[in-house]
Amino acid sequence: MKQIIQSFKTGETILEEVPAPIAKRGCVLIKTTRSLVSVGTERMLVEFGKANMLQKAMQQPDRVKQVLGKVKTDGLKPTLDAVFNKLGQPLPLGYCNVGRVVAVGEGVNDYSIGDRVASNGPHAEYVSVPKNLCAHIPDNVTDEEAAFTVIGSIGLQGIRLCNPQLGETIVVVGLGLIGLITAELLVANGCTVIGIDLDPNKIEIAAKKGIIGINPREGVDVVKFVTDYTDNAGADGVIITASAKTDEIIAQAAKMSRKRGRIILVGVIGLNISRADFYEKELTFQVSCSYGPGRYDDSYEKGGNDYPLPFVRWTEQRNFKAILQTISSKKLDVASLITERIPLQDFNKIYSNISNKESIASIIEYPEQSNSSDTVTVTSGTFSAGQGGIGIIGAGNFTSMTMLPVLNEIKAPVYSIASLAGVTGTSLAKKYKIGKSTTDYKSILQDPAIDLVIITTRHNEHAHMVVESLKAGKHVFVEKPLAITREGLDEILKAYNGSKTLTVGFNRRFSPHMQKVKQQVGNVPMNVIATMNAGAIPANVWVHDMKVGGGRIIGEACHYMDLITYLTGSKIKAVCMNAMTQNPQANTDNASILLQYENGSTGVINYFANGSKSYSKERIEVYAQERTIITDNFRITEGYGTSNFSKLKTNVDKGHAAQFKLLVERIKTGGQALIPMDEIVNTTLASFAAIESLMERRWVEV
Repeated sequence: MKQIIQSFKTGETILEEVPAPIAKRGCVLIKTTRSLVSVGTERMLVEFGKANMLQKAMQQPDRVKQVLGKVKTDGLKPTLDAVFNKLGQPLPLGYCNVGRVVAVGEGVNDYSIGDRVASNGPHAEYVSVPKNLCAHIPDNVTDEEAAFTVIGSIGLQGIRLCNPQLGETIVVVGLGLIGLITAELLVANGCTVIGIDLDPNKIEIAAKKGIIGINPREGVDVVKFVTDYTDNAGADGVIITASAKTDEIIAQAAKMSRKRGRIILVGVIGLNISRADFYEKELTFQVSCSYGPGRYDDSYEKGGNDYPLPFVRWTEQRNFKAILQTISSKKLDVASLITERIPLQDFNKIYSNISNKESIASIIEYPEQSNSSDTVTVTSGTFSAGQGGIGIIGAGNFTSMTMLPVLNEIKAPVYSIASLAGVTGTSLAKKYKIGKSTTDYKSILQDPAIDLVIITTRHNEHAHMVVESLKAGKHVFVEKPLAITREGLDEILKAYNGSKTLTVGFNRRFSPHMQKVKQQVGNVPMNVIATMNAGAIPANVWVHDMKVGGGRIIGEACHYMDLITYLTGSKIKAVCMNAMTQNPQANTDNASILLQYENGSTGVINYFANGSKSYSKERIEVYAQERTIITDNFRITEGYGTSNFSKLKTNVDKGHAAQFKLLVERIKTGGQALIPMDEIVNTTLASFAAIESLMERRWVEV
């Protein structure tokens, strides 16, 4: 299928051939008929992409600080590689989609094949959208009109936060597409609406909709105009839908407001706020979040869990429905805002000059016939069964930033890559000359040319994908953790019979630093302290979700359990975990884990998220037979009391390259497993035991 994407690196907008998505659980698959270009939002993205590196940096000072911090801890080259990799990732454009349902995922009961729906899907011939981000289209609403649903909901959510009353005077600053829709909805709500914009054409359109339009370029003092119009009382509310870098807009909004007025920000402006302006009038200021309650909540958007209506009256989806109903009742006229209709293949008529475009609403029209294959051929390379062909499931950061550069360097025969939406996978396939890109990972399992399946998806998918891959007769590499539940581990053990190798991405044991440490200490009893200065990540990130990511102890601290097992040459027999939490039932990422080993060794894993990012991320200390060896961030290893060794210094090397090189060789030539299966199972059980120990406040035997 065809999809419009943009490069953050170059700003180029492309109509790309990518595999069509599939109807995932909780989603509907939609064949697009129309989509709406949000010129304001998409203009910002395109302009950012076209900016040079210095201009990009100036627009994102916080990111620059992060980059400088990473240079200090990881070095210049790894940091630059990460930055350029991130900029090279494609961005799907668009979020106002209309079409017909062609497939329904498991767990979806409200939609049927053939239904017309509006959704926040991108500019693509087929989109897979969670059920809570779709809405049925009334029969008397055309596809073109319905394409305004999502962008209309952005304005509607701003109105809901403003809470206008019948007869109030509300000012809308910025009469672009969202501003005009917002102003017209306010008029329908019985408000007197004053619209401010610099474009006389938009002022004229506003006037036809019963909006009082004023243009500062015509010499009008907007603050004085609003003050005079309201008999010196001031506006009851100001909704800012403009996009500008100046602080003047927020200052004027405060000055034109009445005492205890409400100011709502929907757009993007400078926010250097004068305390005096807000203090004297006791003004309230609130930023509106996109379409409404549920936005950026994975439980609502991806999990399909609705908020109860008596407690959350207006969610994203209910706002969608409200906009569609308002269009259906003719109280909102969006058809008059359409300034051009462009066939999909002529998309560049919109994007080539989007920075200077005066269009208010551009509609993209989609062909009736389109390719719906979930796999596309990217290169013409051929692979034969038994030659070590590789298929990758997952196209996230680990795949793009760490794994594929390594596989490319060692010339590994990667044949196919699967990604959920198809865009990222196709981009990586082109970059690394991978034969096929698909959205259906099962096609990889069914391909006889693929001998090794590499799984780098979210953690909750690891266990069942490993089982499916083993049953399909494939060798398997799965990025840690192997499983996040005992049930998942049990299913893997049932499917594993030893005929195919199963490797987990415990790469640190393959680092030259750990190889050197092992060489110095052997398998004698020892004390090992491993500290991970992991850094905080937001609470809503999926890794924290015990059902999806398993939490950071199971999902990440397992790395160190495996590493200490490798260094000691022994298996874990008991675990005790203490955490900095008031609730022992809660998930944690600030914990100390004590490990007892069968040979008498002890391990301590300090996994902390509350440290400074300017300090080294990882540190390993080994104490054995009057020798001490310290590894700092896998860059420097120093020995004390060691013979014939004092220091090893490299670029950051956590062992990824060595592990993949050995794995690819083993798949082709055979041999022992890179990591013994009993050690993999022991580490996995130990990670579960750590959580059990925290909850029950005791040592737990493995």
